[in-house]
Amino acid sequence: GSLGDRHLNAPIVGSAAAPDGQGYWLVAADGGVFAFGSATFHGSLGGRHLNAPIVGMIATPDGAGYWLVAADGGVFAFGSATFHGSLGGTQLNAAIVGMASTPDGTGYWLVAADGGVFAFGTATYHGSMGGKSLDAPIVGIVAAPGGTGYWLVAADGGVFAFGTATFAGSLGGRYLSAPIVGMAAMPDGAGYWLAASDGSVYAFGGARSYGSMSGTRLNAPVDGVIA
Repeated sequence: GSLGDRHLNAPIVGSAAAPDGQGYWLVAADGGVFAFGSATFHGSLGGRHLNAPIVGMIATPDGAGYWLVAADGGVFAFGSATFHGSLGGTQLNAAIVGMASTPDGTGYWLVAADGGVFAFGTATYHGSMGGKSLDAPIVGIVAAPGGTGYWLVAADGGVFAFGTATFAGSLGGRYLSAPIVGMAAMPDGAGYWLAASDGSVYAFGGARSYGSMSGTRLNAPVDGVIA
């Protein structure tokens, strides 16, 4: 199912897949959560006052909960998701744009648009792009298998690998018809996909291309990719 043609109080800004691959959640900027298929609704922030808009969500490994993250670094835990800390109320150099969790759900990372990475719980810090010159802002973070590394992806398609995350190529320096808005990695970490707001999908490493929405008229821009 989807929310296409339905009136929304705020735009959709993120999604997460159920562990069994039979469902997914969508989250809106106002914190509203929408569950489809095997994904179970565990609560939302819809209708509540937020200090900053929600920018993403991730599901717990057991699929019985999820976290929402806001642009000011606030983290909100639902269902089996455990709160391990946040940046809410902290002065940030740039807005938070993404979140990734450890494989066992006992920690998570937040990433800011300037490439700063913040680790909570059992998540280990492996480096960041904070303080470095970027050609385009960071738009997401993806954890490497085992939780011992992560990739950062920028709006121009630049990819930055830390820890055990393996660099398999990027779009940095290439002309793009639309900015990159999200990234998803293969379960074994041998490759990844980048998605652009016009629906284009780019595969790297062992990741296969299964098609895209490039050249298709879209009612609204794509805002991410899930795997």
